[in-house]
Amino acid sequence: MNYLLVGLICYLCGSIPFSYLLPRLKKVDVRNVGSGNVGGTNALRAAGPIIGVASMILDGVKSFVPILITSKIFNQNPYYVGVAAICAVLGHDFPIFLKFKGGKGVASTTGAFFALVPVSGFVFLASWLSIILWTKYVSLGSIIGMYIASLVTYFFNKDFAVLFLLLATLSTLRHADNIERLMKHSERKTDLIEIFRKRR
Repeated sequence: MNYLLVGLICYLCGSIPFSYLLPRLKKVDVRNVGSGNVGGTNALRAAGPIIGVASMILDGVKSFVPILITSKIFNQNPYYVGVAAICAVLGHDFPIFLKFKGGKGVASTTGAFFALVPVSGFVFLASWLSIILWTKYVSLGSIIGMYIASLVTYFFNKDFAVLFLLLATLSTLRHADNIERLMKHSERKTDLIEIFRKRR
């Protein structure tokens, strides 16, 4: 199995648009509501907490599974693992099934964290949730959380730390509009507690 085949398989797995498919169960097209982003946060806002959380989890699983399998087959070879992780995240960001218009890679990057260095995945979730509850900015929590998790990874595996920094940077670039709105204080806030309270 060569790099091209590994990359193709992981890209196709990453391209499965769960954050688009699950909201469709409620007749919601996330491309036409809210931010228009095909990601878990928009699914959460547009289709409710159950579908939103399920979308986030499955968007993580679709990268977690192929990356973990690649890691096991190739004994954590950093080159094969790197190709697998980058292609899985690119699949989410630019899915062939949605004309290459996808999400911002946060959940799929989180899947890579858990597949390769689980503690980094938990660090990301803790950082992400803490920042969102404090500031109500999902984008800010996502960006800072990914970099914190990447830095923590340095103490466990330097090769994966570099990989995670690359993935965090890719996601940061995908958040360019959010960063601009954050600087202008016009970024949309998300009150997770209120969203789940309304559902209950």
